[in-house]
Amino acid sequence: MAIDLKSMTRKELEKLRVDVDRELKRTIERDKKAAIAAAQKAAREHGFALSDITDEPKVSKPKKKAPKKSPAAAKYQHPDDPSVTWTGKGRQPNWIKEAEAVGKSRDEFLIKK
Repeated sequence: MAIDLKSMTRKELEKLRVDVDRELKRTIERDKKAAIAAAQKAAREHGFALSDITDEPKVSKPKKKAPKKSPAAAKYQHPDDPSVTWTGKGRQPNWIKEAEAVGKSRDEFLIKK
């Protein structure tokens, strides 16, 4: 059965593709079932169950996700712009570095509660 693809419209070709994909999935599933049945039969002939001779990994439970951590609270505040803060963790902001370079203490920038 030869199909003349050149004479088909785009819609006909797309429908043909969908039909071929659908039938290909069915054929793959049918072939898988036949292969499993043949493997089970061969294993039984040798006195085993298929699961006894395959090294399929066991399905493990999905890992639980760790709860999301909230961002750390700000500990230091820029003296001229209170909206600029730093938690005291990670890389030091330039304004802290510059202040410490001229001899100021980091404690001067602590946020008072």
